[in-house]
Parts: sequence; C-alpha cells; structure tokens
Amino acid sequence: MGAGIAFTGSVEQLFAGAAAAAPTGGRDGYGPLVPDPEGLLDLPRGFRYTVLSREGEPLRSGEGAVPSHFDGMAAFPGRGRTWLVRNHENRPDAEHRVPPVEGVTYDPGGLGGCTALEVGQGGRVHTERVAIAGTAVNCAGGPTPWHTWLTCEETEDKAGTGNYTEDHGFIFEVDPYRRGRTVPEPLTAMGRFAHEAIAVDPRDGTVYETEDAFEKPFGLFYRFLPKKPEGGFGSLRAGGRLEALCVPDVPDLSVVQEPGTVFDRVEWKRVPDPLAKETPIRFQDFGSGGITHAQKLEGCYWGGDRVYFVSSFAKTADGSRAGHFGQVWSYEPRHRRLTLVIVFGPDTDVQKPGESPDNICLAPQGGLMVCEDGNGAQHVFGVSRRRTVYPMARNRQNIGTDSEPAWGEFAGVTFAPDKRTMFVNVYEPGTTFAVTGPWGH
Repeated sequence: MGAGIAFTGSVEQLFAGAAAAAPTGGRDGYGPLVPDPEGLLDLPRGFRYTVLSREGEPLRSGEGAVPSHFDGMAAFPGRGRTWLVRNHENRPDAEHRVPPVEGVTYDPGGLGGCTALEVGQGGRVHTERVAIAGTAVNCAGGPTPWHTWLTCEETEDKAGTGNYTEDHGFIFEVDPYRRGRTVPEPLTAMGRFAHEAIAVDPRDGTVYETEDAFEKPFGLFYRFLPKKPEGGFGSLRAGGRLEALCVPDVPDLSVVQEPGTVFDRVEWKRVPDPLAKETPIRFQDFGSGGITHAQKLEGCYWGGDRVYFVSSFAKTADGSRAGHFGQVWSYEPRHRRLTLVIVFGPDTDVQKPGESPDNICLAPQGGLMVCEDGNGAQHVFGVSRRRTVYPMARNRQNIGTDSEPAWGEFAGVTFAPDKRTMFVNVYEPGTTFAVTGPWGH
C-alpha cells in the first residue's frame, strides 16, 4: 500500500509547525500493515494498540453508556497521564446519546456532546465521563493554547426542529480536567453555522474556523478576533468580531489547481449577522466583491506561523467551479498571504489518502497523519517530508456484510504530549485506540 500513491505540492511547508528536533525516522513509513488476528486494527510490525473505549459499554463514571459516533479529539497533558476530549457526532438517529448530565447539558433535545478520558501508563483508562451534553452533531473542533477543547456543532438547526429546545450550530468550550467547570453556554459571537474545526493562533488568540458545507453556496473560512486575546478558560465568552476570508476575484477556491499558487493581501470581511437569525451566513450579502466559498472545508490546525485548512473534495456535479479530491491551504496572518500547498487529485491517483482527507495532525517523526473519509477500506495515512504516502493503520471492523463489506471512517487522530502514543477514533462502531510503537525509528 502506498507505493503508487502520489500527489502534488510542497509537502515541506506542511511541516512548518513540527519541532526542529523531531526525529527523522519513519520518513518513508514503517512497512506493510500486518493483519490483526482480532479483526480490529491493522498496524505495521512493531506497533500495538490498546482499545480504550467502545460505544455502548458503560461509562466509568456510571452516567450511562459510552455514546455513539466518535469524531474529533485532542490530547492534553496531565501529571503522568493524558487527558482526551472526544466528540460524539450524534444526530437524532444515534443509538447511544450523550447522557444529559446535570450542569453540563445545553439542550435536553440534543443527543451529541463530548466525553473526557483520563489515560495512564499502558493505556489504562482511569476516568471516563460526560464533559458536555445536549449539543448536536459535534464533529470536530480544536485545542486552545490554554488547554481546553472547543467543540463544534456541524448543524444549523434551530429550536423547534425535532426535539430541539435551543438553537444549534455553535462552538462550546470544554475543560478536559475538571468536572463541573465546563459551562454549557454557546460562544455565540463565534458564529452559528455548520462548524467543522478550529485552530488558534497562540500569539494573539485569533481563532480560525472552517465551515463544512457540501451544497451550494459552499462554506466559508472564518477568523474570530476575541475581545480578550490573552485567552484563558472562559475568555471567549467576552465576545469578539467574526470575519470571513475573501480572495478578490476568486469566488470558489476549487478553481485554483496549481500547488504553490499564492494570493497576497487577501481580505477579511465582517460577517453581517453571526447568529444567522434569518439567513445562513454563507448566503448573506458581503457587499462589493462578494465572498470566497469552498466545498467541504474540514481539517484545520496551527503550525509555525500559519494556519492550515483542508477542503476535503470539490465536485462539479455538486456545483463546484472545478473538481479535486482534496486541497490543503495555508494562511500566514503576518503577511495576509494565502497559499495552495497540496492538491490530491485525479491527475495523480484516485486512491490517494483521503479521496477526501479529513482530520489531520502533525506527527512526532516529522510527518503528517491524515484520516481517510472516503469509500471502501479506511486508513490513517502518513505523509513524509519526501512526499511518500504510507499506510499507518487500517480499520478492520466490518459494519456491512460479508458480500458487501463496509468500514467506518477514522477521525480525531492526535498524539500524546510526550509523542509516544497516537490516539485515533473509528467513527462507527465508535472505538478509541491508543497506538504505541517505534515512532521516529
């Protein structure tokens, strides 16, 4: 796997945020995947996994069953332990809702939310509890520099839709460490739309946000300028200004096909109505010159001096101006410069990682990890500095039939603060794995 996979672009730029002292091992992968006799997760030889949690099992807190649909996730440092915050992208048909725990529930009609796990040595789970409940379709999000998790609702449903008693489509701040500290209050100034992921500029607290929309008009790329840029738990509740990216004369990012294309001095336009009281933001009037859209804006992370974000795919059949199988963009705030870094496309290989790349993160060996969210077999792929794409993991849990097999996507890939463990989720059946092995060798 991976020997014939190709893509175009400057991979080196993607690793601007990797530590200068990152080990150079694993540059071209760790070898072929070894079939797992347990039928759960195939890994390269020398790697092993521990199942930390599975949907439907009892939460260690006694609050109910582990909820369904494991999605975005982040790892936070503790005293000899790692804290995980995990999203549950539950819609009304979810088998196991996030239990509506008193004090952390926003809307009893919302089935989504987050759980928090405290993981010790050897993958032992010490605690597992509901961190926030009563939210909806919690897809991804991102960590803050002050060690909290911003969980994002990927919906625009309002109160009165189904069993909802509150409007949805917001971001909420979750404390991974302390029970009862999380306030189930939406950060309304950060916008109400189909959120996907966020990344925070640690220098000034600016929060970048992606909007996952696959129907026209497509989503926007946002920045939120907080009134309290110094950060800290609860600081985002003070509000701020929400703006959307505008590339002059480029109404749709899909038309940009050449990696390395640079746009200098892009514009940011203030969002007329962040709460989308009457009109969804992507439909709103941004004045002369309009605004720039992109289909399926998903993964988002901060690296070095810039933010990276992913357009998972663009299809002309859906209304995109041009097609591709995935783009990675970077934006440098200091220079107001936008760059197309990588294109995964049909001119390279349709079996490339991602066919619609989703969650991404930097890896300790100086590379990138990409969660695949496409058709057929589902993998976590690594991308090396030398542009080699290699399989890191394959989901073996068949949720289809023997004659028509199907596998759930990977999501939430993240590394422990000590870089010795990769944590990753399988969306369905909800499973969280801890993967250890010769990282960097």
